[in-house]
Amino acid sequence: MDKKRPAYEDFKIKALMDDEVRNAYDALKPIYDIKLKLIKMRKAANLTQEDVAKIMKTKRSNISRLESLSYESAPKITTLMAYAEATGHTLEINFKES
Repeated sequence: MDKKRPAYEDFKIKALMDDEVRNAYDALKPIYDIKLKLIKMRKAANLTQEDVAKIMKTKRSNISRLESLSYESAPKITTLMAYAEATGHTLEINFKES
């Protein structure tokens, strides 16, 4: 019998039904959202990771790690400010009620 792997969205929906998985997902979601935004900003500016690294006077590996979804550490605000500037943006932080 040939078993197919579930589609990502189907897997995600099923996995998030588990409270422990849902809590871990919710805790990491803001970090992932920031990383996805960084990648979109860089690509919109037509820059490579190497380009951003040169502008920020750092190594490409640091930019790669900053954008990596598998690296769960949250970036420092000063790093986000420098990345934003390197890609032609400014950092704006906003809080909203839960």
